[in-house]
Amino acid sequence: MIARNSPLRHRDFRHLFAAQILSLVGVGVMTVSLSLTAFEAGGTEAGGTILGGILALKMIAYVLIAPLAETVLSRRPRRATLVTIDILRLGMVALMGFAFSSWQIAALAFVFFAISSGFTPLFQSVLPDLLEDEDSYSRALALSRIAYTLESILSPIIAATALKVITADGLFFLASSCFLGSAVFLFTTRFPAGYAPRKAPFLERVSKGMRIYALTPRLRGLFMLNFALSLSMAWVLVNTVVFAGGRLGDAEHYYTLLMTCYGAGAALGATTVPRLVRHLGERRCMAAGAFLFAGLGLVLSLVPGLPVPGLMPLWGAFGLASSLVLTPGGLVLARSARRDDRPAVFAAQFSLSHAGWLLAYPLAGWLGAAIAPEHAMGVLALATIGATLLALRIWPAEDPLAKPHSHPELPADHPHLRDHPALGDGHRHEHDFHIDELHRHWPQRA
Repeated sequence: MIARNSPLRHRDFRHLFAAQILSLVGVGVMTVSLSLTAFEAGGTEAGGTILGGILALKMIAYVLIAPLAETVLSRRPRRATLVTIDILRLGMVALMGFAFSSWQIAALAFVFFAISSGFTPLFQSVLPDLLEDEDSYSRALALSRIAYTLESILSPIIAATALKVITADGLFFLASSCFLGSAVFLFTTRFPAGYAPRKAPFLERVSKGMRIYALTPRLRGLFMLNFALSLSMAWVLVNTVVFAGGRLGDAEHYYTLLMTCYGAGAALGATTVPRLVRHLGERRCMAAGAFLFAGLGLVLSLVPGLPVPGLMPLWGAFGLASSLVLTPGGLVLARSARRDDRPAVFAAQFSLSHAGWLLAYPLAGWLGAAIAPEHAMGVLALATIGATLLALRIWPAEDPLAKPHSHPELPADHPHLRDHPALGDGHRHEHDFHIDELHRHWPQRA
């Protein structure tokens, strides 16, 4: 029975959720195929470096194109745009199945990731418009994170099952069918009405999300926490296939086994996040997850030679820790911008967070090849701890949404002052504070 406040009671959210799962599984199956192709090409010595390079191309596409894509797509119907993106992704992945050299797969992957850069921010911006109740939205974020973790669970299982009857190249065609299913669910979803963006110069619209992000302390802290996690989490995503092949002797079997454990742990973590956020707040929940991930990385580094029964719960705990960091991010973003600015802020988050991965992926691949994989994880775990401490300094512990501030530049009859009555010649008042056209600077703390 579905709980009364569950977003799954909402028909259109169910369709969006199904589309997200299929889309993520499609990306996951494609990534499994890329991972196995990279290991076949480079072996233990260079497999991680090759995969890290391909994933770095993904980050370049996301970092450079996401803000531009949001600006260009913001004036277009959201349903038609998302369906079109899925169809284009379907075509790109299907072409990978026909490619006969690694450079062709890398080129097609880059085009795929460039197309995908417009999908996630636009998709994420729909949820707070569809579910205006904050509790439902918070639960939807947890379910959305579970969709990411289901990808970690289902993709290796689906890939391992499919590999019994098809080759690794055939996985690309399986992935393309997932994007077809996603497009069908999106097409049958009733989207909430969008918000027409204010007419402004192109460069101003491109930079709006970045400006809001840069001037909001909690968003700068969010970026640093995501970056802190990426330093260690990149090792898991890049080097697990190398670790499984080099240390455990069977890349296909143990890679899918460990990543399935990772996904199961992440799903468990996502289900606990709404309760943890209510008790701890987003800041402490995310910091706890980053410290936990780093601590587990140090365990792997300091206790080499763990048997498979010990590695399985360790990878599960990695997944749990990642969810504690990643799940609350959408709630932080939604609270930090006006509704009509959310797509731009989600695009900025998408681009900036992937800028961190752009460094983390090749660094994890290079360290994993240069020194022992376990020692590489130890180095990255220490970096995660340092970045998390910096994030806690950037994001104030006391950070209420409503902040007192003044508007001496506004006339007394300005609509903003009618909506939020002010006192004194400086028009001082208090309300939920967001960076926008009237609030261009973050208020200084008393």
